[in-house]
Amino acid sequence: MKVLVVGGGGREHTIIKKIKENPKVTEVFAVPGNGGIARDATCVAIDAKDIEGIKKFAAEVKIDYAIVAPDDPLVLGCVDALEGIGIPCFGPRANAAIIEGSKVFSKNLMKKYNIPTAAYETFDDMDAALAYLQTAPIPTVIKADGLALGKGVVIAQTLKEAEDAVVSMMKDKKFGASGDHIVIEEFLTGPEVSVLSFTDGNVVVPMVSSMDHKRAGDNDTGLNTGGMGTVAPNPFYTPEIAEECMEKIFLPTIQAMKEEGRVFKGCLYFGLMLTEDGPKVIEYNCRFGDPETQVVLPLLESDLLDIMMAVTEERLADVEINFAQKSACCVIMASKGYPESYEKGFEITIPDELWDKVYVAGAKLEDGKLLTNGGRVLGVTETSHTLAEAVHKAYKDVEKIHFDNEYYRKDIGRRALNGLQSIC
Repeated sequence: MKVLVVGGGGREHTIIKKIKENPKVTEVFAVPGNGGIARDATCVAIDAKDIEGIKKFAAEVKIDYAIVAPDDPLVLGCVDALEGIGIPCFGPRANAAIIEGSKVFSKNLMKKYNIPTAAYETFDDMDAALAYLQTAPIPTVIKADGLALGKGVVIAQTLKEAEDAVVSMMKDKKFGASGDHIVIEEFLTGPEVSVLSFTDGNVVVPMVSSMDHKRAGDNDTGLNTGGMGTVAPNPFYTPEIAEECMEKIFLPTIQAMKEEGRVFKGCLYFGLMLTEDGPKVIEYNCRFGDPETQVVLPLLESDLLDIMMAVTEERLADVEINFAQKSACCVIMASKGYPESYEKGFEITIPDELWDKVYVAGAKLEDGKLLTNGGRVLGVTETSHTLAEAVHKAYKDVEKIHFDNEYYRKDIGRRALNGLQSIC
């Protein structure tokens, strides 16, 4: 069975390693992949947003199954294109991927179907947005409507910060057309939880919960990033809260999308805030989160490819899905200066015995050497029977991996461990 994975980051490396456990898989191709993924798949230099190029390659190689992992190709209709030539896919079609592709759409969906979320207003006129801020509660949250690599959200602590965010998105086009429309929403407080879920449009099977660390610096300081590390499960996400989320958020979302004529099949990511008024949706993603994937999938005991194919064929209810009763910690090793400017091209050394714990994101192969080629370079994941031990092991591994200009947070898991102590 020939499998194509669209994408080239740590998320895709994790997915590829996991699907290779299935004995039916004979070949895995990654477009475009990266220097680390090249150890586990044949990388093909086609941009993940080149839908026509991907379609042509998949037809030529006679791909049996495709997994479209990143947000951009999903929103651009990569699944639609591949299915159009008879290749079954894991991932939502474009009309369902809009749940991430447009924050205005997702907020309006939640409002229409009474799915708990922060109060909000939407704007396509900068002056109207700036006028609204004069009476809006501060802190407030400013979100670009479209895709922005996970960085199109500003939590403004002052009126000036809010105004600057609006101007940078709508006038200066910091995120291009993604900032043509914006959402200004209520600032919520409480523990954040990420819940990835498998869904075939009829049933929802949540995966292990996780806790992301978005800020670049220790103690949640600095700029927002695509994620500096994760732990799973999230100690704040209790069985009681999980039940409430299923009843009030997960199933209603799937049903809402179906009623809108936008059946969602694939991985739906729920970004939640556990507020005093109960769990509320901060955001939806139409795909596996990164780096959440790097702690969730290593805990999956069932066969990932079998689950994905069941999603595609709308028979998820017939598949047993089990996760190990363990904890996982992923520490992201990045280039110093990320998420702004950083140097790249430095050689990465990884001991052979650690490769099964490493998921490569921003690296390239050059003359047989693995070189840094991005902001987030790689993730290191360890699992154990306790979170404290998983964190300890992950940092021990990080100490054995080297490249010039490396940077990583030293406090991944600290919030979760403190949460465990307070719960106990």
